[in-house]
Amino acid sequence: MTGSFRIGIAGLGTVGVGVVRIVQDNAALLADRAGRAIEIVAVSSRDKSKDRGIDCSTYQWVDSAQDLAGMDLDVVVELIGGPEGLAHDLVTASLKNKKHVVTANKALLAHHGYALAGLAEQHNVTFSYEAAVAGGIPIIKAIREGLAANEIQSVCGILNGTCNYILSNMRETGRDFADVLQEAQDLGYAEADPAFDVGGTDTAHKLAILASLAFGIKPSFDHVHLRGIRALTSVDITFATELGYRIKLLGMAQQIDGQILQIVAPCLVPVDSALGGVEDVLNAVQVKGDFVDAPVFIGRGAGQEPTASAVVADIVDLARGIQIPSLAIPANKLKDLDFFDVNQRVGRYYIRMNVSDKPGVLADVSAILRDHNVSIEELIQRARDADKPVPVMMITHEAKYGDIAKSVALIEALESCAGKPCVMRIEDAL
Repeated sequence: MTGSFRIGIAGLGTVGVGVVRIVQDNAALLADRAGRAIEIVAVSSRDKSKDRGIDCSTYQWVDSAQDLAGMDLDVVVELIGGPEGLAHDLVTASLKNKKHVVTANKALLAHHGYALAGLAEQHNVTFSYEAAVAGGIPIIKAIREGLAANEIQSVCGILNGTCNYILSNMRETGRDFADVLQEAQDLGYAEADPAFDVGGTDTAHKLAILASLAFGIKPSFDHVHLRGIRALTSVDITFATELGYRIKLLGMAQQIDGQILQIVAPCLVPVDSALGGVEDVLNAVQVKGDFVDAPVFIGRGAGQEPTASAVVADIVDLARGIQIPSLAIPANKLKDLDFFDVNQRVGRYYIRMNVSDKPGVLADVSAILRDHNVSIEELIQRARDADKPVPVMMITHEAKYGDIAKSVALIEALESCAGKPCVMRIEDAL
C-alpha cells in the first residue's frame, strides 16, 4: 500500500468533530497502525461558519455532502444520520462509485443494511459501521470476527445509555420517570425529544443489526417487538429492588425452535447478574455462543469520544486493506427472518396494577388470570387506602406472554383498575 488513505467526512456534529480531533491528535499513531497516513481531504456540514473548536482550514469544504461521492477519496464517512434522505443517498452513491463507507448511522443499517451490504459487495468495497451499536464497545467486530467460530444462540444487551441512566437514577433517588428524564435532558444525556430513546426505537435499531450479524438474517427492524420505559414508576423500581432485581431496558434476540425472537422491553434482571450491575450511562452486551459460553462486553455506548473512536477504528481497518462482508456473511446468503411469535414466549412475569382497595377486587383479578392459564407465585399490596387506588404487585409462575397480555387487557378494563397495568418479564437466566 502506497500513499495516504484519503477520507471525506459528511457531518461535523459531535461525532464528526471527534473524528477530526482523533485524526489530528493521533496522526503518527494511526499511520503506524494503518501502515499509511490517514488524511482528511474534504469535509461537509450545514454551517461552514460555525466555530467547532477544530481547525478545518486545510481541508476542502464541500457545500453539498452528496458531492463527496464523486471526489478522489478512498472512504466517505457518513455522520449525517437518519434512515432516508441525504444520508441514504450519499452512502448509496459512494458505494456505487467504489468508495468505502464508514458510518455511525444505526437507523440506516436497521432499515437498509441488507441492500447496502449487497451494493458494497457488488462494487468490491466495504460498508463499515462499528460506531452504530454501543459506541466504544467493539461489539460488531466481536460478533463478526472474534466469535466467528461460534453458532450464536442469543444476544442480549443494555443498548441505550439514556434509558440506563434514567432507570439507575430512579432507583438511587426514588424519583419518578418524568423528573429524572428532565435531569437527563439538562445534563445532555437525553435529547430535547427523547422519544427514540425512551420509546425503545434506538435500542431496536441496534438490536436488528446485532441479530443480523449473530444469526445470518437480513436486518428486520419491523419485526422487533417493542416497548419502552415511559410507563415505569418509582413504585416499580422499589418493588423490583425489594425482590432482588433491577429494571433494565433490554434488547434481546435469540433462537427458539429454529426461529428468531427480537424484543426490546424493560425487564427485571437479577441484581447480581452480569447485566444487573451495569449502571448509569454504560452499555453492555452479552453474547451466548456454543463454544464461548456467555462473554459480556461493557463500556461507554455513546458520546463524542467513544463513538468517534469506533469510526476511526473502521477507517484504520480499511486503510490496512481489511475487507470482510459487512453483515458477516455475503449478502446473498443472508436469510429472511423466520419470526418467533412473542405471544408464545414462556416466562415469569411481574405485574403491577393500581386498583381500588375494596372487597372482591383481587378475586376478580385472580379469576381473570385463572381463566387465562396464569397462576400467581407472589402477591404484595403495600398500602391501604379506601379513597384512592393502591398499587398491587404480583409475580406469576411461568406463562405464555400472550396469556399474560390478554389477562392484563381484561384487568385494565375492570372498573376497579386505575390506568394501565405494568408488565415486565423476569430474566432469571442472564
